[in-house]
Amino acid sequence: MKKHNRRTRALLLALLTAALLLTIYLLGHLIQENAVTGSFLTARQPPSFAHPFGTDALGRDLLLRTVKGLSVSMTVGSAASVISAVIAVFVGIASAIGSRWVDSLINWVIDLVMGVPHTILIILISFALGRGLKGLLIGIAATHWCSLARLIRGEVLQLRSQQYVAVSRKLGKSSGWILIHHLLPHLVPQFFVGLVLMFPHAILHEASISFLGFGLPPEQSAIGIILSESMRYLSIGMWWSAVLPGATLVLIVLLIDRLGEHLRTILDPSSAQE
Repeated sequence: MKKHNRRTRALLLALLTAALLLTIYLLGHLIQENAVTGSFLTARQPPSFAHPFGTDALGRDLLLRTVKGLSVSMTVGSAASVISAVIAVFVGIASAIGSRWVDSLINWVIDLVMGVPHTILIILISFALGRGLKGLLIGIAATHWCSLARLIRGEVLQLRSQQYVAVSRKLGKSSGWILIHHLLPHLVPQFFVGLVLMFPHAILHEASISFLGFGLPPEQSAIGIILSESMRYLSIGMWWSAVLPGATLVLIVLLIDRLGEHLRTILDPSSAQE
């Protein structure tokens, strides 16, 4: 009963967290551009009932900009995470079932990518591709697959040694049949948990790269752009322009991280029995 209650609680918390994140995402997309246009008459106002996050130097409501920026960050983060997770699955499987030199080559590439700080590598890729959304998306997707690929590789190696896989081989089943019917179904939990846990890293890197000026364009409503603009006005006391959007970003990242932990509890039987 205790184990059952733990998994049920994790499921309820995961649904609640997912609903909250989806609500923020949809609200951000529903906010029109004219809703975040400002007026110098309302510029640099501290948090109030009318503007809970205050206004920026151009009089734009920071709460609306933050929610809209979060939806942009979540879009970029989710797209990059999906691409990166798919790459990880293919690379991990290729490393596990390929020849020794293929495994050595893939592990060398993983070591090479993980040996360079992600921020620097994303900046280099984004700069080489002309910055903007395309370069940022490719940069994040190309740098976040390594850990999941190694996890998938280890899982496939373990599955290949199972008795039912050996029986399938003796019955004449092809490697493709074994991959589809035996290996891939067992990799689904690792894929989704790895995808969700990769999500907050992608969002933080999107915000940090945009903050440094190598990501999304300045006219785009994004958390990194908002935080970058706020740095100019901290010295005159506009603390709310950096603290509140930054705290909201951290909260969203923590919620996504907790969602990944709940999914791991739900999908991993051994985790549910801890």
